[in-house]
Amino acid sequence: MRRRDFLKTTAVGAAGLSLVGLPFSADAAQQIKLTILHTNDQHSRIDPFPDDGRLYGGMGGMARRASLIEEVRKQEPNVLLLDSGDIWQGTPYFNFFNGELEYKLMSQMKYDASTLGNHDFDNGLKGLENKLPNATFPFIIANYDFSKTILKNRFQPYKIFEKQGVRVGVFGLGIELEGLVSKNNFGETVYQDPVQVAKEMVQELRQNQKCQLIICLSHLGYEYKDEKIDDIKLAQQVEGIDLILGGHTHTFLDEPEVVRHVSGHETLVNQVGWSGIFLGRIDFLFNRKSKEKKGISTALVPVDNPVLTS
Repeated sequence: MRRRDFLKTTAVGAAGLSLVGLPFSADAAQQIKLTILHTNDQHSRIDPFPDDGRLYGGMGGMARRASLIEEVRKQEPNVLLLDSGDIWQGTPYFNFFNGELEYKLMSQMKYDASTLGNHDFDNGLKGLENKLPNATFPFIIANYDFSKTILKNRFQPYKIFEKQGVRVGVFGLGIELEGLVSKNNFGETVYQDPVQVAKEMVQELRQNQKCQLIICLSHLGYEYKDEKIDDIKLAQQVEGIDLILGGHTHTFLDEPEVVRHVSGHETLVNQVGWSGIFLGRIDFLFNRKSKEKKGISTALVPVDNPVLTS
């Protein structure tokens, strides 16, 4: 099963960021609300697209996104800001600064974590190593083995965040680099089977680390017609992931897709296009005592509001 009726709120303006009509109880004392904000495939888009009549003209821009994020944080006490890779490549900013500016701006926005995309290897392992000090947030990747490279021990497979007692486990998965990235750029980095690694991550995070919510930052791609692993297949084959935040295919989803594993476990799969045109938002509600999920709401936030950027 891959479909379910979801409440979708498209937020426009500061007032729109307060999601209305949520299927949440008014008894806030018994609830914990967790807000996930996410991006993917930013591709060095620092400025908005030129407002010249093109598709998405006038949209995007890191300053606007920062204002939106700041507004959400003012309203919500428990926010995680995540990214699904391909931060680099696509504008002259990358050609001139080699990724330094992107990392610094994301750090200013206080990203909590990102995973690695294929374009994050465009300056090779040494280029990536050189720019990592500019990022105050961790890069999380579970299925790349860097043990034979200069990046050994520089990345972690997962990270746990705790918000009012709710433990959130976040792990990362990257796409196969062979044939997509020059061998000179990824060197002896070893790609490991995402499905097997994801099963191991779920076991570790659910059983050993006692996480109530498991999030996968994926740069595998949304869905392919062939047998290549993607986010939909991952959700179908791996039980226990609650949310897959995807990248690579630049897929615009108005709302998350629900994929049901044969066990009955349901996984949300989401992706918000590319270049920071939209900011994804997913709100989870937990019972304060049991920490069980009690409600979900989603919003696709366009990054084009002049009120928040003036």
